[in-house]
Amino acid sequence: MTTDAEFDALTTEEQERRLTAFAEFVLDQWDDGWRTIRLIKYRENAVFAVANATGEQAVLRIHRPGYHSDVELRSELAWIEALSEDGIALPRPLRSRTGLVLVTAQVKEVPHARQVDMFEWVEGRPLAHLTETAALIEAYRQLGALAGSMHRHSARWHRPEDFRRHAWDIEGLIGVKPLWGDFRELSVLSTDDRLLLEQAASRAALELEVLPAEEYTLIHADLVPDNVLLGVDGVKVIDFDDSGFGWRMFELATALFPYLDAPHYPAIEKALFDGYRSSFALSQQERARLPLFLFLRSLTYLSWVHTRSGTQTAREMTATFVRRARTLARVYLERAAA
Repeated sequence: MTTDAEFDALTTEEQERRLTAFAEFVLDQWDDGWRTIRLIKYRENAVFAVANATGEQAVLRIHRPGYHSDVELRSELAWIEALSEDGIALPRPLRSRTGLVLVTAQVKEVPHARQVDMFEWVEGRPLAHLTETAALIEAYRQLGALAGSMHRHSARWHRPEDFRRHAWDIEGLIGVKPLWGDFRELSVLSTDDRLLLEQAASRAALELEVLPAEEYTLIHADLVPDNVLLGVDGVKVIDFDDSGFGWRMFELATALFPYLDAPHYPAIEKALFDGYRSSFALSQQERARLPLFLFLRSLTYLSWVHTRSGTQTAREMTATFVRRARTLARVYLERAAA
């Protein structure tokens, strides 16, 4: 059996080849003769476009080991199915020939048994590929409305008793062991950076402790442009891998974060909130907490690049994430002091 160290030492191309062979192997657990077309993404999970003999397409997701338990993944899939039943258009899970939404398989060329699920195919262009400002602003209005509909659903949904997902709460964001790692350990932070971020994080913890309970619900938690597809019938959201319990404004801050430096950011922000209010109530007090949650989102990205320092994304984005965290910490502290 291949070990983690042996697999990590392989080239990316060889890892992808082995995961593609794994995908071909596990697809036999679904009916209709599914086969892989191409690897869509390999960063955390390995995600493949697949097709069957009739030409129908779907998405196969091979999970990285250790991030979610089987119970947590079945809970994610249960929420997606419940959202779909409530009229929110999402790619629904496809059950295996034995009726399972989640299967586990293992091959000797890939370390660990891997959890695998499959979803309906969704046609669309990722928001990350939009270059037309007007189209992007309209897409963010639609995204806001979709986020509001999801939050409205989660606020009233009676979850199964065994429902389990991680929490983007105080501990998950800035505690001793945050979900994505400890931003404080990022080696490139200067002494001044650490002092600034700690000051802002301490102030944020105090504010989070007293926020109204209704602002905390089940959220997607990763509404970034790569996870939002624009099709002929509007926007659709994919990839609930990071979904869990969190503050609604953390959701909206996540959607806005990639465009903070864009010249049309104010229009994007307005469109997102206008769309959200068209689906679900948002008070001025909650809306005013955006600087808090933009700052907290920035810390999660520092944690991410710290724990994945060897990745291309970390090498390219660490300096940008540090700069943004520094700026957002100052903005948040100035607002808190006002």
